[in-house]
Amino acid sequence: QHLNTHVNTEQQVYHPHLLKMAAGLQRVSSQARGSLLGSIDQRTLMPTISRFMGIIITMYFDDHAPARFHARAAEHNAKVRIDTLEVIASDLRRRELRLVLAWAEMHAEELDSNWRRAREGATLQVIEPLR
Repeated sequence: QHLNTHVNTEQQVYHPHLLKMAAGLQRVSSQARGSLLGSIDQRTLMPTISRFMGIIITMYFDDHAPARFHARAAEHNAKVRIDTLEVIASDLRRRELRLVLAWAEMHAEELDSNWRRAREGATLQVIEPLR
């Protein structure tokens, strides 16, 4: 029997049952989550949907409202609302944040679609990087 799987941009495959388990673990403390996850890759919780210019764009499968995506560059992070592009939190450098916001503006519909897909537990779509 063929099993449905989820694939991110790095071509890593995640089985739906693993994704559901990982999504449930988001509700526990980070210390408890770390011990429960053991060898499970943390990226399972937040699949990569795009990467460009050293920036990684991710989205949780079981994140809370408002609809958002996450951006990471080196040790810096940002959370951005999808509907308004309001920066919820960020310590990205100015240039990186400008690139993230420009990319998000171009791909607002795809981000919204991915948010809905994540709520349904469906496979997230890879979004074209900023060029």
